[in-house]
Amino acid sequence: MKTFSATPADIDKKWIVIDADGIVLGRLASIVATRLRGKHKPSFTPSQDMGDNVIVINADKVQLTGKKRDKPNYWHTGHPGGIKSRTTAEILEGAYPERVVMQAVKRMLPSNRLARRQMTNLRVYAGTEHPHEAQSPEVLDVKSMNKKNTRV
Repeated sequence: MKTFSATPADIDKKWIVIDADGIVLGRLASIVATRLRGKHKPSFTPSQDMGDNVIVINADKVQLTGKKRDKPNYWHTGHPGGIKSRTTAEILEGAYPERVVMQAVKRMLPSNRLARRQMTNLRVYAGTEHPHEAQSPEVLDVKSMNKKNTRV
């Protein structure tokens, strides 16, 4: 029997909405990265963009375990002496809290062109509203998958 290799005509993309309220960040990012790559499908082909379109709402209410809220996140401006940092709590309380989820998912994907294309299938929103109702997304209940996915 020959190994099945999917072509772009074989790919069936769905829309999925995930509510991140009370879910641990790393577990959420792992599930979202798996859905973006398409590894949950039996016809998974590593060289194709097989994944679904994922919408994450309530990204500002994501939970972190341990002291990760106080952990600094560093970046460099490109100028001499331009290293900057901000804690995860400051980012979550700031103007763009969805960047925490985006960065966590991005770091769970491989570093290549295909992963950059798969990241365009991810939409993260800080509130409960999203403009993708016309696509009729299916709700994926991450809280009921495992009791460790939530933090009280």
